[in-house]
Amino acid sequence: MHDIEDPATLASLAAPQGADQSLGAAHRDWSRIAPLHVEAQGRGEPLVLLHGFAMHSGLFAPILPALARRHRVHLVDLPGHGHSPPIEPFDLRSLANIVDAAIDAPKVTVIGWSLGGQLALQWASMRPDRVAKLVLVATTPSFVVRDDWPHAMTTEMLSRFGDELRASCRLTLSRFLALQVHGSDEGRATLVMLRQRLFERREPSPAALDAALNVLLRTDLRPVLSRIRAPTLVIGGDRDTLVPIAATRALAAVLPHASHVTIGGAAHAPFLSHSKAFEDALLPFVDG
Repeated sequence: MHDIEDPATLASLAAPQGADQSLGAAHRDWSRIAPLHVEAQGRGEPLVLLHGFAMHSGLFAPILPALARRHRVHLVDLPGHGHSPPIEPFDLRSLANIVDAAIDAPKVTVIGWSLGGQLALQWASMRPDRVAKLVLVATTPSFVVRDDWPHAMTTEMLSRFGDELRASCRLTLSRFLALQVHGSDEGRATLVMLRQRLFERREPSPAALDAALNVLLRTDLRPVLSRIRAPTLVIGGDRDTLVPIAATRALAAVLPHASHVTIGGAAHAPFLSHSKAFEDALLPFVDG
């Protein structure tokens, strides 16, 4: 990782962290698959920030100053999002491989939002030696309803969203942003911020969006949760309609070393709408 002080500077993909059969490193040099865009700021223990579906790492800007005071913060644009080119295949295991190869620190704390939280869980299950702590923001093991998992949307609803996305990407993304703040007591201001920041970088690749949507439809991480040994903080908003608070609470209840914090009045992006309350919950955990 290059020493980057200008957040507009692209960091080259770092060398892989040695062979690990669980990551498939013996078969592929993940550091050469795609030039993953990673920005790094601050000094201290490493933090890795992973954004959600159709977003990019620039959305974390409001909480970056607080984190960078005591940490080396690595902001990752997932493949096909922001400044990162797409990869094939786009699945959680491949994403974990390529992010693992991109971060040049032996142990990290990972903060994952929504889809980024699922990726963080996948990474922690594959590399418990590297993922020291987890923060899961508006994260669920399954975005769709399954047997014994009612805290989600229906498969039909998510599939219909995919159809709309393919028909009119930019308009559908704008509607998606509105869903992320729906019900929040700071919804209007947060929506303005989301819309301004989302299109600061190029629109997500249509192929990447389609692949990411398939990840949301297929993924059910419940079987691996009991194997996650990293201390974990789960943060949910009590007005989140995409990942209901019941989902984040159920997730925290199953993880072996997890605690849960509810941000009152927040929806799907509590670090934007309620940054002070979010930092008050987050910093004691990541700094400790």
